[in-house]
Amino acid sequence: MVDNKKVVVIMPAYNAGQTLKKTWEEIPFDIVDEVILTDDRSTDDTVNVAKELGIHHIIQHDTNKGYGGNQKSCYNKSLEIGADIIIMLHPDYQYTPKLIKSMVYLMANEVYPVVIASRILGKGALKGGMPLYKYVANRFLTLTQNLLMNQKLSEYHTGYRAYTREVLEKVDFNQYSDDFIFDNQFLAEILFQGFEVAEITCPTKYFEEASSINFARSSTYGLGVLGVSVRYFFKRLVR
Repeated sequence: MVDNKKVVVIMPAYNAGQTLKKTWEEIPFDIVDEVILTDDRSTDDTVNVAKELGIHHIIQHDTNKGYGGNQKSCYNKSLEIGADIIIMLHPDYQYTPKLIKSMVYLMANEVYPVVIASRILGKGALKGGMPLYKYVANRFLTLTQNLLMNQKLSEYHTGYRAYTREVLEKVDFNQYSDDFIFDNQFLAEILFQGFEVAEITCPTKYFEEASSINFARSSTYGLGVLGVSVRYFFKRLVR
């Protein structure tokens, strides 16, 4: 715990058997109380590795629910077990768990209720191997989103995020998509509700075992992001 606040790491997993152990070993368990892993019908040994590591809370989906659906299971379980601070950490080792302490202390000390780890602050994205087309798309989408949503975030697309319990209780995340657009829908509503969001610089790694989406799905995601931002713009106008 930090300041008597229960800290829970959630890991939405899909075929993370090769990287889960490396991710787990860097989690700072001197402040992290519990870990929840939700397996979205993996075809590898993700669940067996999780059991060998001693992860207590393992949720196995009977069918593949998608990236957003996987997160929903994690967040609902974290609220159920009394989490005060919830950190979403991908078990594919693309993001370093070593930032967890920095993220947690910002929330535990009530400086910010939401913290996201940005790959764009600094030079972490391209240095870590982010494909150029993804980097350019990220910059274009982020610029457009900032204009439409009247924000100044460096990126909206990182998968490394942390929330206080209050945020998860106030924002009805269960209503959003089960696909990749979930993150943007959730973040848009967080901003609409008036929660302030902090960003910290995050190095990242792109390698064969790290999860990713192909160009076609990336394009669908990009169009979905623009749709979310436009709806936010008009929602703010009629507020």
